[in-house]
Amino acid sequence: MTADVRTYAYVTGAYWADTVTDGAIRILVLFYFYQLGYSPLQVAMLFVFYELFGVLTNLFGGWIAARWGLKSTLTGGLALQVGALLMLALAPPAWLVVPYVMASQAVSGVAKDLTKMSAKSAVKVIVPDDASDTLFRWVAALTGSKNALKGVGFFVGGVLLTVVGFRWSLVILAVLVASALMMVLVAVTGDLGRGSAAAKFSHMFSNNRAVNLLSAARVFLFASRDVWFVVGLPVYLRGVLGWSFWEVGGFLAIWVIGYGIVQGFAPRLLGRRGSRLPSGITAAWLAFGLAALPAGIALALAADVDPTTVLVAGLVLFGVVFALNSAVHSFLILHYADGDKVAMNVGFYYMANAGGRLAGTLLSGLLYQWQGLEACLWASAIMVLAAGAISLALPRDPRRAPEPVVAAT
Repeated sequence: MTADVRTYAYVTGAYWADTVTDGAIRILVLFYFYQLGYSPLQVAMLFVFYELFGVLTNLFGGWIAARWGLKSTLTGGLALQVGALLMLALAPPAWLVVPYVMASQAVSGVAKDLTKMSAKSAVKVIVPDDASDTLFRWVAALTGSKNALKGVGFFVGGVLLTVVGFRWSLVILAVLVASALMMVLVAVTGDLGRGSAAAKFSHMFSNNRAVNLLSAARVFLFASRDVWFVVGLPVYLRGVLGWSFWEVGGFLAIWVIGYGIVQGFAPRLLGRRGSRLPSGITAAWLAFGLAALPAGIALALAADVDPTTVLVAGLVLFGVVFALNSAVHSFLILHYADGDKVAMNVGFYYMANAGGRLAGTLLSGLLYQWQGLEACLWASAIMVLAAGAISLALPRDPRRAPEPVVAAT
């Protein structure tokens, strides 16, 4: 095994541990406070700081990684995740109120996005510049496995909440992440995106047109998922259809695992090799196809078609197309990123990603409380159409060299 492959394996392993934990935390917090009587909007508010600080983390994290190296942001993210878990696990019962939980989720959001930005950027650093096929396969494998394991995290969270309760679940997850942190500190040696004192914070704001357009499309793509998936769907399954916690967690887990598997196999499923690598037009057409699915689910629910059948079938189709679209985005951002500023370009892109999740999370609680799941679904369809329209302006030739990043002044 070469040094690059070993480094890729260690980084991926750490990312996996954090990803399982991230999915489990979402289910634990969502259902623990929903069963205490919190409204859907109040539950959504618990995650506002998680998403908001994700935006800020990607903005500053890319610059920190460029200045001090990717290993510093990877280990920092894992350490903060341990702290976020212990904030909830060790807190007296009187502290578990909205402001305190929002603060813990802010720390968790910082941790998750530092880890993700570091892992994704590391792939670009490890893979040679002239190996675009390898880059597509490796980033698809990393992203796909991450999402599959986030699905595992949903299931783990539901099971742990049922079996050992809220606090012990958090302790178990903290031990998992601490183990990953120790592995990175001991096993990852040498350069992992060497820092540079010349990196300026102003460089975080991309002047690369392709990166900016892709980031804008990413905002709408991920808002379109979270506007119904984060709060509306699990609350509907629990409150309207009467599913148990572990049934909801298991169902969401299976969906996200399948979604991750599709992402991992995206290079094969899209049939893209060599000169047929995905381009902006690929992302656009996948988005336009995706928009029909939440609209179709909403129409079927309005027509009183069996909601269980509609949601299961609709989610399967939505997951497949969304996964392919997201995998294309993940390749394109690394393809467009400037080699010397990859962490900052990726940080800017994931700042947009986090902004989309933030908007989707807030709207998920607000729209569900206002007009139910159908309103969330119609909002999703509109957002995907916007992502597709923006993607039409992306470069059509995947082999075309990305425009250089000009330092902001």
